[in-house]
Amino acid sequence: MNLFRSEEHLGRWLGGREPGATTTVVELSVLAHAWWDDRVSADWRPHTREQNQAILDRLGLTGDFWLLP
Repeated sequence: MNLFRSEEHLGRWLGGREPGATTTVVELSVLAHAWWDDRVSADWRPHTREQNQAILDRLGLTGDFWLLP
């Protein structure tokens, strides 16, 4: 994971290469909260692949990069 201060900064770093998946720090924070929020529950059980994919889909994280194996 690399953090960039702007799209321009990302473009300079890429040097003409195609970018991979990108997201903002805010979107990453929302994802982390959705992914891990229930882990402190006493009755926590690991999420299924389908549950995790539903989190990504609900947050609008779509495309090949965000498809879980």
